[in-house]
Amino acid sequence: MEMKKILWPTDFSNAAEKALPQVTSLTEKYDAEIHVLYVMEDIPHHEPWYGVLNQEHVEEFTQKTHRAANKHLEQICDKYLDGCPLYIKHVATGDPAQEILKLIETEGIDMVVMATRGKKAHFPFGSVAEKVVKNSPVPVITVPVKPAEEEAEA
Repeated sequence: MEMKKILWPTDFSNAAEKALPQVTSLTEKYDAEIHVLYVMEDIPHHEPWYGVLNQEHVEEFTQKTHRAANKHLEQICDKYLDGCPLYIKHVATGDPAQEILKLIETEGIDMVVMATRGKKAHFPFGSVAEKVVKNSPVPVITVPVKPAEEEAEA
């Protein structure tokens, strides 16, 4: 099996970082690219809130969040991934599981490595991880994160 592109989805949580040792180990073993994906929540298009916030404000907020996400991805790259010589960052907007599955197809990802929980996980195996595992056309390695571990580092 050839692994040239490995995807690590992150929500910038401590839980997501638990997958980093596996990501770096696999990328070193296979000399693979690391694709790191952060998915921003989509703020729905709607009428102005009480006449104060309109679509311009929503777009401005989205652009600011996108810039902050890119900056955070760079910090992860520098801190954990040795400057990421084979690092490709992606920022998307929408449903995290759908965006992960979409990126697998568009980038020709060979494997996904992700934590079983994220920021919003209410169950031991998060809904995003479950959707990806059940629908991914490529292997998905899930790294277990216990609720106690997440809370201890928060």
